Amino acid sequence: MRGAVGVPDRGNTAAAQLKAGDFDWETIFGKHGVRWLHTGGIFAALSDTTPGLVIEAVKAAKKHGTIVSYDLNYRPSLWKSIGGKKRAQEVNREIARYVDVMIGNEEDFTACLGFEVEGVDENISHIEVDAFKKMIERAVKDFPNFKVTATTLRTVRSATRNDWGAICWAAGKFYEATHRPDLEILDRVGGGDSFASGLIYGLIKHGDPQKAVEYGAAHGALAMTTPGDTSMATLKEVESLVGGGSARVQR
Repeated sequence: MRGAVGVPDRGNTAAAQLKAGDFDWETIFGKHGVRWLHTGGIFAALSDTTPGLVIEAVKAAKKHGTIVSYDLNYRPSLWKSIGGKKRAQEVNREIARYVDVMIGNEEDFTACLGFEVEGVDENISHIEVDAFKKMIERAVKDFPNFKVTATTLRTVRSATRNDWGAICWAAGKFYEATHRPDLEILDRVGGGDSFASGLIYGLIKHGDPQKAVEYGAAHGALAMTTPGDTSMATLKEVESLVGGGSARVQR
């Protein structure tokens, strides 16, 4: 019953030393026409300077019509040295004004944006999907710039057994991915990132929120069956799982 522990070991990385002015956004978004910018709360929390860089980036992206997606990814261990939860909310609520696709789980929306999910205890042992939907509806009223909002739905039974699913809001409607109860976990790190990348792929490739949330949930599930935080799943494997594929051996 020991819970999983994550250690964001990025203290002396080049990324943590980045600051506003280090990138030529006019060239990136204006000249090269980058279509999509993805970043998130872990990068924003790396140092005193990274929040300013994120804000600069999302403002420049918005100016040039580049789609911005953001994964809230609240990590108390990172924020505690630069202002804690109060600072996290200040930074993330400012960034949120420029985000088109907002991604985050129940703790992320609560800690980073100040929204509450009804009926969730402090250990987040059970999530009522309807309560989470109500929270998302409040969030999109506060931030009408959100075109898509998505979240994973994870109930931790033990470190190796999780219930896993996802929902997505787009244009006033909710879309729910296939629910996978009792998913066996080898290494859960990277499941959320893989959900985000699968969702983004589905939106870019198909423009269909239902397909996008299915791709995200399937990719996240597969990523947690391999070690490390980088997905080893192929597109073929993701599409097989989305299509109802099983764990039956392939020879």
